[in-house]
Amino acid sequence: MKIQEYQAASLLNNYGIETVPGELVDSPEKAAAIGLKLGGRVVVKAQVLVGGRGKAGGIRVTHSPGETEKAVREILAMTIKGIPVKKVWIAQAVEIQQEYYLGIAVDRTAKKVIFMASAAGGVEIEELAVKEPEKIHKLHVDPLKGPDEAGLRAMAGTVFGGGPLSEKAYEIMSHMYRLFMEKDCSLVEINPCVRTKAGKLVAVDSKVDFDDNALFKHPDIAGLENPEEHSRDEIAAHDAGLSFVSMDGNIGCIVNGAGLAMATMDVIKLLGGEPANFLDVGGSSNPKKVLYALQIILSNPKVRAILINIFGGITRCDDIANGILIAKNELDITVPLVIRLIGTNEKAGKGILTRAGFVVAEEMTEAVRKVVGAV
Repeated sequence: MKIQEYQAASLLNNYGIETVPGELVDSPEKAAAIGLKLGGRVVVKAQVLVGGRGKAGGIRVTHSPGETEKAVREILAMTIKGIPVKKVWIAQAVEIQQEYYLGIAVDRTAKKVIFMASAAGGVEIEELAVKEPEKIHKLHVDPLKGPDEAGLRAMAGTVFGGGPLSEKAYEIMSHMYRLFMEKDCSLVEINPCVRTKAGKLVAVDSKVDFDDNALFKHPDIAGLENPEEHSRDEIAAHDAGLSFVSMDGNIGCIVNGAGLAMATMDVIKLLGGEPANFLDVGGSSNPKKVLYALQIILSNPKVRAILINIFGGITRCDDIANGILIAKNELDITVPLVIRLIGTNEKAGKGILTRAGFVVAEEMTEAVRKVVGAV
């Protein structure tokens, strides 16, 4: 789960990390007064859960109350990467001497938490990691033992140059780790963490993501969820008990089992196609699940063909076939449908579909070739 920048700033404050003063607005009427209260020179930021706000014109520096009101009005009228801007964060401008990057994430390969720090903050860390990886310093932490104090201090000294600044950086990193562990985060990032004219270290922008599987332990965090994080089809899938993630392609996928769903998308990509979604109907044999899955996928105007790839274990192929027949009778299916069934009650399932006029592929690669060809 992702949260907005203003929400992340509040969390950092709760954990003893200094952030830039600011206020949230959802209309331009109060913007001038807020800008004046924050010192006149402010940064106006669109609050949307996508990157590239600055490049899209969603972050602006203003120097007067009138400029601030105008910027808020214009930003609230924007749509950034398909998401309409409904909230704007007005933050006090900071006299920046240097920008740093600080981050904590999960390194799944190492099965550890990883600290990342760089004196080249203020840029996209992914881009820096590709072009100049030597500028990012890393430190792994065993989550059962916690960070090694000497190692963390050494990292802070390397990036922040020693002295009081490094000591302050060490404190911030320690607070970040406590937040990361206590709230079951998957990412805590400050970019940039800036050195001000007064010699302070301040979090100017931050990002905090959480492990969805742990939200039941943190009702305070679950309450921060933003509706825009999930598309309408993702919400519909959740309500229908389906595991679903929207993607940018044009081949709809209905599969049972997360592993097979991932493998199916891999083969689609390998053979030149682009999956429109991840969808796992799970182990249930309820035919209605296929109907719900097809309804959700057909609501996406980009979908030009659909692949149904079922390996029947707990799921029965004949129940899936009956679900397809229900969908055929109830839905207006105008795109090609490619089906592959194998496993429990495979023969019965194929018979149901063949009698209804469907063609069922024998092999997974064959099925993927057909659906990519159809597109």
